[in-house]
Amino acid sequence: MMVSGRAVATALCALGTTSAFTAPLAGFRAAKGVSRQVTRNVGRNLQMATVAETYDIKVKGEENTMDYRAFFHQGGKEISPWHDIPLKAGADTFNYICEIPKYSLAKMEIATKEPNNPIAQDTKKGKLRFYHGPIFWNYGYIPQTWEDPTVKHPELGVLGDGDPVDVVEIGSAKLASGTVKAIKPLGCLAMIDDGELDWKVIGIDVDDPLAKDLNDIADVEKLLPGYVSGIREWFRWYKTPDDKPLNAFGFDEKALNKEETMKVIDECNGHWKALVDGKTEAGKMWIK
Repeated sequence: MMVSGRAVATALCALGTTSAFTAPLAGFRAAKGVSRQVTRNVGRNLQMATVAETYDIKVKGEENTMDYRAFFHQGGKEISPWHDIPLKAGADTFNYICEIPKYSLAKMEIATKEPNNPIAQDTKKGKLRFYHGPIFWNYGYIPQTWEDPTVKHPELGVLGDGDPVDVVEIGSAKLASGTVKAIKPLGCLAMIDDGELDWKVIGIDVDDPLAKDLNDIADVEKLLPGYVSGIREWFRWYKTPDDKPLNAFGFDEKALNKEETMKVIDECNGHWKALVDGKTEAGKMWIK
């Protein structure tokens, strides 16, 4: 019996009750006009207590509608979570903004083309986007990074996707959308989506109990067997229920180590600097 790729992908996405990454589904709920606070825990180092910095999230519109927006404020002033939150949280740690909590379905992302870049639900052809099955990790991005769509990767031969660098955060806690955390980068996958390079950094919240034991991608493979391949296969298949082709991965589909990942982040920070300094054409991107 022949089984279609779409059927396989739908089954993989629906493995929420049997996967190693599962837990009861629960989504962040925010009513119209609600304000809430999230903290950024900046690890001075992993042996010292962290210092919490607070951002205020002000929500406009109803969840699961085109009007939903989550705006970031600090000190009473609206800020951009892409341009105003610093890249670095410490010597070898980076700030990370969670867009999509683990076990969620709604595809949330920062609106790079809107003033102050609020978090909104992604749309396609006038419809809100939802995953066909839950994502098993917290998903977001590193601020002050950008994958330049005019720069071709020297080894992979593809252009950047025009977005900040994505992060798959593998800690045990479910983070609310809009949470800002300090993460340790451990490795990254070079995903190629529709002919564009879309880096997936694998990282962990510095306050997670496992953070002290995870320092490179080899540690993830050893202590969390199946996580890296699980991330790769989830992102390989997740668009196929919409009749899209499988996503590909560069570097023989292997995750690059921490050293190489730090280079990727540094390079994409350089692309962001060129963007905000006006050295690269911004197009429709909102730049302060």
